[in-house]
Amino acid sequence: MDFITPGEVRKPPLRKRALHLLWRLISGLPDRPYLAIKYASIVGRFPNLKHPRRFTEKLQVRKIEDRNALYPHLVDKVEAKRYIAEHAGAQHVVPTYWVGTDLSEVDWDTIPLPAVVKPTHASAHGYFLRTPSDIEKLMAARPEAAWLALRHDRVNREWAYKNLKPRIIIEKMLEDGDTPLTDYRLFAFNGEVVHIELRLWKDGGIYEYTYSPDWERLPVRTGDYLYSTEEAPKPARLDEMVDVARKLSAGVCFMRVDLYASDDWVCVGEMTLYPAGGFEIYQPDDYDLFLGREWERCNE
Repeated sequence: MDFITPGEVRKPPLRKRALHLLWRLISGLPDRPYLAIKYASIVGRFPNLKHPRRFTEKLQVRKIEDRNALYPHLVDKVEAKRYIAEHAGAQHVVPTYWVGTDLSEVDWDTIPLPAVVKPTHASAHGYFLRTPSDIEKLMAARPEAAWLALRHDRVNREWAYKNLKPRIIIEKMLEDGDTPLTDYRLFAFNGEVVHIELRLWKDGGIYEYTYSPDWERLPVRTGDYLYSTEEAPKPARLDEMVDVARKLSAGVCFMRVDLYASDDWVCVGEMTLYPAGGFEIYQPDDYDLFLGREWERCNE
């Protein structure tokens, strides 16, 4: 989760701002040409949307064509908790403290800290609340209007978000002593976990690792994060993590299950149907094709 502490401001680099301008200029286009141009502007080639072979191409086609009624329940951060409890067990659900649309209605005396506040219908937005001063800064910032206006169905044409009711959720901040939690992202195809991506905080930066479900290092990266030749520590509850992802993804051709874990527990952060909007650049490039073949096996 790429959250910020209240008061921190980040300015996107020049290239990213130029791309955002391009995407605004083409925002009136229908889904298919819009996604083709956006994909090309990021990846450097146009996607094959008629006969998709790559994983990232199949994600674009999912956005354009796949209208599975289950999807909106998976991407809504409130509804998803019910699905997680039913399919994997309530012990894997992050406790919820409050859901609503107006932060002025929150009785902060009832909210245990540390906590996380974020929109229920969007990713990569939210605040960590560790101290009462963080709450004061949050209430001074009042991000509700901006958050409730977020529309993944418009920005990335992610259909599952189209009819969601925008809300804000406050939930428990997961911790493991003084150790920053690792973000585990399990790529699963109809109950079969193919690989695990890690986002590991280390030396003041975020490092990316990719492992097999058996914890063998894979020579795969996206280039969005720092890279290290050192091995990442194997999670104590790896088998349980893989089992949770298998249960949640069963019956769905592809799902990324985002987990947090300690020596004592495993909790689901969210379930993602369109990771990175389907605009990820895999290194090596052939891995995009490999993941596409795993998707095809699901349809056999």
